[in-house]
Amino acid sequence: MKLTILGCYAATPRTFTNPTSQILEIKNRLFLIDCGEGTQVQLRKNKIRFSKINHIFISHLHGDHFFGLIGLISTFTLLNRTTDLHIYGPKGIKEIIKLQLRLANSWTNYGLYFHELESNESEIVYEDEKVIVKTIPLKHRVYTNGFLFQEKIDKRKLNIAAAQDYNIEGCYYQNIKNGKDIVLDDGRIIENEKLTFDPVAPKSYAFCSDTVYNEEIIPVISGVDVLYHEATFLQSEEALAAKTMHSTAKEAARIALKSNVKQLILGHYSTRYENIELFKEEALTIFPEVLLADDGENFEF
Repeated sequence: MKLTILGCYAATPRTFTNPTSQILEIKNRLFLIDCGEGTQVQLRKNKIRFSKINHIFISHLHGDHFFGLIGLISTFTLLNRTTDLHIYGPKGIKEIIKLQLRLANSWTNYGLYFHELESNESEIVYEDEKVIVKTIPLKHRVYTNGFLFQEKIDKRKLNIAAAQDYNIEGCYYQNIKNGKDIVLDDGRIIENEKLTFDPVAPKSYAFCSDTVYNEEIIPVISGVDVLYHEATFLQSEEALAAKTMHSTAKEAARIALKSNVKQLILGHYSTRYENIELFKEEALTIFPEVLLADDGENFEF
């Protein structure tokens, strides 16, 4: 599981910082999460192939989280894309994007599908044979969701040495891989667990963008491997965080602690702060495993 931070600062882009956007690579799938202004430039800087992006998840309709979307959609057309593109985001995102395309008389030459969200409960929005994606309902000034990405459990791996010890013929190996027990010629039943290795533990990643401190998300993100949680302010601006419905670094750390996550990544910093290390120092007083997102940063788990 690999996470590439394209942008992780709040509000407006600057010459040296970018608004929210990130790429999650999981089970050989590439998911774009939020698409702030400048996202396609950051994709090029980080050498991420545009053609591998087939699913885009937008948390909410504040500009620093989706103003780069129409540009990316248009660039896909100029690159002669033919693969379908799926966009998951709040109700209204289809109207916004289609209006821009219509007024510019600039329709796509590939399938563009919108999956609009409006539920206040966690729901599955994407699923295939390897990955499942659920919403994480957040509390912000507009309707907002985070997203939980979970690997599905792989099949058990064949232990050839164990199978040979029981003199099991190769024609039965596929049944073993499919999870079946084996009956020997003498009538003994060999349980599948004795003939296979445990699969690698599935990984999970929770993205929580703009939100006020909200313990209601804890049951949804409990025990995840990695939690990205916004930390727009330090605790000294706690009142401002509450007013603007954002979180502080300490509040993000409290959510991580109460959710029993393995790793916390902080991001969405207000540009008022010159030193983002202060966010890590503050969070470490609550939660022991803290990393700082920064533009161009790569994390592998």
